[in-house]
Amino acid sequence: MRALHDGWTLHQVGGSLSRVPATVPGCVHTDLLAAGLAEDPYLDDNESRLTWIGDSVWDYETVFAWQADGHDRTDLVCEGLDTVATIELNGVEVARVANQHRSYRFAVRELLREGENSLRVRFASPVEYAEARRAELGDRPGAYEAPYQFIRKMACNFGWDWGPAVVTSGIWRPIGLESWSVARLASVRPLVSGDGRVEVHVTVERADDMSAAPLTLTAEVAGIPVEAVLAPGECEAVLALRVPDPRLWWPRGYGGQDRYELAVRLSERTGEALGEPWTRRIGFRDVRLDRTDEAFTVVVNGVPVFVRGANWIPDDCFPARVTRERLAERFGQAADANVNLLRVWGGGLYESEDFYDLADELGMLVWQDFPFACAAYPEEEPFAAEVEAEARENVTRLSWRPSLVLWCGNNENIEGHADWGWQDRLEGRTWGAGFYYELLPALVAELDPTRPYWPGSPYSGRPDLAPNDPSRGTIHIWDVWNREDYTRYGAYRPRFVAEFGFQGPPVHTTLRDAVSGELTPDAPLVLHHQKAHGGNAKLLRGLGDHLPAPRTYDDWHYLTQLNQARAITFGIERFRSLAPYCAGTIVWQLNDCWPVTSWSAVDGRGRRKPLWYALRRVYADRLLTVQDGAVAVVNDGPEPWTGELELQRLALDGEPLATESVQVKVAPRSVARISLPDPVAVPRDPSAELLSVRLDGHRALRFFAEDPQVAFPAAVYDTEVTPAEGGGLDVTVTARTLLRDLALFPDRLDPASSVDDMLITLLPGESVTLHVTGSPDPAALVTRPVLRCVND
Repeated sequence: MRALHDGWTLHQVGGSLSRVPATVPGCVHTDLLAAGLAEDPYLDDNESRLTWIGDSVWDYETVFAWQADGHDRTDLVCEGLDTVATIELNGVEVARVANQHRSYRFAVRELLREGENSLRVRFASPVEYAEARRAELGDRPGAYEAPYQFIRKMACNFGWDWGPAVVTSGIWRPIGLESWSVARLASVRPLVSGDGRVEVHVTVERADDMSAAPLTLTAEVAGIPVEAVLAPGECEAVLALRVPDPRLWWPRGYGGQDRYELAVRLSERTGEALGEPWTRRIGFRDVRLDRTDEAFTVVVNGVPVFVRGANWIPDDCFPARVTRERLAERFGQAADANVNLLRVWGGGLYESEDFYDLADELGMLVWQDFPFACAAYPEEEPFAAEVEAEARENVTRLSWRPSLVLWCGNNENIEGHADWGWQDRLEGRTWGAGFYYELLPALVAELDPTRPYWPGSPYSGRPDLAPNDPSRGTIHIWDVWNREDYTRYGAYRPRFVAEFGFQGPPVHTTLRDAVSGELTPDAPLVLHHQKAHGGNAKLLRGLGDHLPAPRTYDDWHYLTQLNQARAITFGIERFRSLAPYCAGTIVWQLNDCWPVTSWSAVDGRGRRKPLWYALRRVYADRLLTVQDGAVAVVNDGPEPWTGELELQRLALDGEPLATESVQVKVAPRSVARISLPDPVAVPRDPSAELLSVRLDGHRALRFFAEDPQVAFPAAVYDTEVTPAEGGGLDVTVTARTLLRDLALFPDRLDPASSVDDMLITLLPGESVTLHVTGSPDPAALVTRPVLRCVND
């Protein structure tokens, strides 16, 4: 394809901005930013002054040269238009479109002329379009007042409880011309099984519908070819082959990610190739949902997988800025935190090829929501046809991906209809049920029967059941963040938790860069970067009895970040201890799209929050956790875990007060529970003692009282900072007294700095060496507020 990415300009129709240089792929916001005509919406409260962009009509225009190339057809290929667009070539209207979630192809050979050609894409206001559809079809309830459910566009573009309202327009994915003759590969849809079977469903488009030319299709995997002949006028074929004893593709932690190149070619009967071959790297694997006894267990290649997941949102409000390198960094952060599944949330997008490539390479499982979230969606036209078109395209596009293990119909819409008071407000109007229960499952069954479909999340397995029932299917737990103390997680006994989360502010440098004014929790510009209703009040309420009340901004920042990490740790430990009854957790959320206080583990500048370090620890293959008077020994690795479990009740100075030991052997992918004997389980003075559990180099500490009630000594420790081999600094901290949740924040000194670990509790006499990247000042590195612990 010949890209048409050069020479574009941007014009505000009926406005004052004209002939602004435009970058394609891109969007209006980024073009205006580059031209210095708009302020950065991520800085301060600039977002509030840029709403006019989404209210405006914009023309993208370019001029390009073209000469006849001898081909029968030339198509204009638009891989992504955001969103309501009219396309004109040389002054002639080619098409009108209104769906960000699909691509388009238009035959334009008759409109092209020798020499100079003009191309214009006019984008109507997405806000006005959505409002007009709402007025036409009748209102539908949703989580927010914005009419995001009335346009096939990334819903969170209109604002969310973690994201700004930056309603975009633009050519957001590649655009270009493709010339071809006789025929082309229009669609290739491989269905791949773990036993080596591949069924390649191919659709061919012919240049002339009346063409009498026979064509040859070939497919080849692992040196095994298969051929099919398309008789004159035929356009579809299925090429079936089988690779004997294939090496399987496995999720990370379960085996290798072996893949094989599949090549599909189209040629004339003379052997002359027609276009470029379609080549992809497929993986042989099977996936199903085990629903035995109302469970929700992902089974890959016959092996149940405990999901250690994280929810994924678009990594930027302007998706064209998300490069493969940036995605690779996020995937690396997920993998390093022992995450094995990313759920692509329904208020965002079908992600890019780079996203799924990285998932395939790393063995990262993908749960893909269809893009519907937190609202009642109209099923009338033009939406029904658009939903079917986008679903057909994307199910076909992703059908061969080994990492994709689940199609899910929506996020929280079934729950909304059942439990959020929607039914009275709808007054009988459509709300999306036909999509989730009829259209989408039918399309998945037709186009991708190799993987399961689930109507929505939360969902209990049948439309007549309460959707958020912990004993069935998937649940979302939000009473904890919104109303309850995080110890409420301990009252749940769920089958699968697909969403739960707790907030914390971003890394200090990220917040400092986003707020030019004062940094106090209640400063107006800080609050602008907190989109959850009552979010900062909930942060303070969430500290509860667990941590002391913050006195300064530095206290607030450290303690609320720490509390976020503790809350999620508490929940995941609880749910993992219930395996295999509970078969997975998907924490909300891995990433952010801008600098904001949110539920993420990685903030909007890609920096790791304390939660990330806690996730790495609590999502490790092997975990010790104290639950309900017992030690749960969680072994999610491939080998048995054996050894002597040492149980000690300790004084705060580290002196043993009682010791017990138990020989344990925990089979792979299982959990053993060892009851705590009274001598170690029952303290004499809860404020002055703690429980230590050790096994094979792993340790868990459990205090008998909440931190404000513990008689912590004032923190005393020695530090040593030395140059590290290979660069950076090594910081060694030796505890003279107990140090509770030691953390180091080197970004406060050098924005490029990071640390390899944090939230470490040291007993007296213990040491830890932390590696710091970058070049922070060594002396300042070991002083407050850079080096912190609860009892400092």
